[in-house]
Amino acid sequence: MKSLRNIFSYIKRYPKLVIGYFSFNILSAIFSLMSLAMLSPFLTLIFGLEDKGKAGGAGFNLGKAMSGLYLKLSALTQSTEGKVHALAIICGILISSIVLKNIFLYLSLYLLTPIRNNIINDMRTDMFSKILELPVGFFNDQRKGDIMSKLTNDLQDVEFSTMSFLESFFREPILIACYLFGMISLSPQLSLFLLIFLPVAGLIIGRVGRSLKKVSTGVQVKLGEILSTIEETIGGIRVVKAFNAEQQQLNRFNNENIELLKIKNKAIRKRDLASPVSETLGIVAVCCVLYYGGTLVLHKDFSLSGPAFLTFIAIFTQIINPLKAFSTASYNIRKGAASIERIQKLIEEEQTIREDENPIHITSFNDSIELKNVGFSYPEKNILKHINLKIKKGQTIALVGASGAGKSTLADIIPRFHDATEGEVMIDGVNIKKIALKDLRNLMGIVTQEPILFNDTVKANISLGNAQATNDAVMEAAKIANAHSFIEKKDQGYDTIVGDRGSKLSGGERQRLTIARAVLKNPPILILDEATSSLDTESEKWVQDAINNLMKDRTSIIIAHRLSTVQHADEIIVLQDGEIAERGKHEELIALNGIYHKLVNMQQMK
Repeated sequence: MKSLRNIFSYIKRYPKLVIGYFSFNILSAIFSLMSLAMLSPFLTLIFGLEDKGKAGGAGFNLGKAMSGLYLKLSALTQSTEGKVHALAIICGILISSIVLKNIFLYLSLYLLTPIRNNIINDMRTDMFSKILELPVGFFNDQRKGDIMSKLTNDLQDVEFSTMSFLESFFREPILIACYLFGMISLSPQLSLFLLIFLPVAGLIIGRVGRSLKKVSTGVQVKLGEILSTIEETIGGIRVVKAFNAEQQQLNRFNNENIELLKIKNKAIRKRDLASPVSETLGIVAVCCVLYYGGTLVLHKDFSLSGPAFLTFIAIFTQIINPLKAFSTASYNIRKGAASIERIQKLIEEEQTIREDENPIHITSFNDSIELKNVGFSYPEKNILKHINLKIKKGQTIALVGASGAGKSTLADIIPRFHDATEGEVMIDGVNIKKIALKDLRNLMGIVTQEPILFNDTVKANISLGNAQATNDAVMEAAKIANAHSFIEKKDQGYDTIVGDRGSKLSGGERQRLTIARAVLKNPPILILDEATSSLDTESEKWVQDAINNLMKDRTSIIIAHRLSTVQHADEIIVLQDGEIAERGKHEELIALNGIYHKLVNMQQMK
């Protein structure tokens, strides 16, 4: 099963723990069998039953071992005191066996705990690492709630269902093998009769288990949809309340929640079949063995004595529990397989932004950025076509156009958030696909339309990606970004927690912090994606002043919504339907009386 192979790839990271766990389980199983083997000498001693000692075969034989122990004890049974002494020896062996069995059982579980937790920890780390590696385009096609569900619900499902299978996978087969060895040693004939029932039980359990996996996949998918609904509702709570859409969102949530309830009920009912089915099959097998073996004993044509036969039955009853646990675990692995496959799909997601095997390392930007016949498209839609553009060091280039014209996509291609599907992008004459990704992005600072802040301190947000920055450097960056004055007014100053997505700050304050972050990075290339479009007039003035400070002596690419902010750009690129429709300075484009002139007039009329 593929899901098990995925789990074992993690188990292999901890060979010493696995070997120790396996060894302690073997020792625990041996002493468990030894405690059961004491039943035959006990019955023979107490009730004076005959022990024929005929169960046989070459090598070690449990029947012979029990008979040998009885013979050694028989010398003590000539008197009542001797029998009591022999009984004490049997009880001593029994107690020692039970104590050792449970010591080794505890030691095996002691080692299992770090194995289980490390595997889950490693899977969570691998998933989060993969999320950080994946290109921006991946997240455009994914529900955030579904990704969160994989990191939470799917991992929890793996921990509580699949990992319980690992416990059974290593322990129960050892117990089953040990008990089967004891039973075959006592009576190969009866053991062969018993083994007829095991394949039948396996077929029945496997049939139900396969259907459980399908249902479990539906549970995880539905959980992802519910998490997405919750995340969208919380993120847009202002809009929900403004449009009195609470009931609409509640109805949407309730419909998904009811679907989840139905799927979970179906899955749990199938899972709960494991225990009664395996127990019923076990009891049927016990009764068949009792009838068949008892008939042979009563007809006096059986090599097994009465005490040995009862010991055989006692061992067989003990084999039912590990078989039952193993069958239950089989159900769990079917259920957990759906979660493992969803997790593995994320971990194995194709990395479309690949770094060259021998990347070129650069530390500076010296001449120009050049786009040669660049195109970008999704399978179903072309976004950019035949873009040719050269940006000299120190120039300010503005990208303007209607929504959907391709402005943001063009800007995203330069730091390789997306890779051009046609043409090439060069920095100082080197194709950016040959440059180390970290070096490429170190050259660039990006300020987006929506300020992205994390629920941490002001200082931590400004020094994002530059954790070694000194307090003085952070403060200086804040001053250049016109943020120092409002930060000082906060109770904790630079140690103030900004809240989820900067919720404790105003829009202008949030944007100035992102500008301070770019100032601290001190990149030679700056990309501004409509950084002032969502601000009020006063905030826009503060932010625009901060942007002007940031742009000094840098190469800047500005995605402009308010055209008044780009009139002094060295070149304005007008995009329409993914192509460059017009280009030039502000006055030149106005004189053309074309698309740009129309856009300017439309904004002036507002």
